[in-house]
Amino acid sequence: MKVGLFGGTFDPIHLGHLLVAQAALEELALDKLIFIPAAQSPFKPAREPTPAQLRLKMLRLALAGRPEFEIDEQEIRRGGISYTIDTLRDYARRFDRAEFFYLIGADHVQALPSWRDAAELARLAQFVALPRPGSVPPVFPAPFNGQTLVGFPLGVSSSQIRERVRAGLTIDYLVPGPVAEVIRNNRLYL
Repeated sequence: MKVGLFGGTFDPIHLGHLLVAQAALEELALDKLIFIPAAQSPFKPAREPTPAQLRLKMLRLALAGRPEFEIDEQEIRRGGISYTIDTLRDYARRFDRAEFFYLIGADHVQALPSWRDAAELARLAQFVALPRPGSVPPVFPAPFNGQTLVGFPLGVSSSQIRERVRAGLTIDYLVPGPVAEVIRNNRLYL
């Protein structure tokens, strides 16, 4: 079985995330892709994410009707800073015959050797870089084995969406309609 793992805060999930997920399914011939929302990103320790239950609600709404996409809440349940190695160890233990593909932003590729237990990470999963518009495919540092998606590069980020909400600008066409509704109804990012 080929399993894609897509970690992040998803605060909020947006169309760029969904396009990446679709590209990964197709280009890697995945059997399923699992979204793994982080409790707290190790890359943004000072930023307090939106409460987990609201981020999960937005994920569920965005992925509704897509059985090939799943959500794994283990990092949220663990709490604290979410480290990829803890999650990959869990998957390796539960699915000993699966091949894992871990999706990361291309801008994180060069830092992979500094991630917690990097050698074990490289052994447990193949890393897949997510391109940004106009970016050059990254070279994976040893001992990491990886590739870059062709995908549908879209220059949108969760931080841009949060800034647009704060500025009173529309987020229509950047997030699924039901996600925009959760953001409005809960007065998120103001």
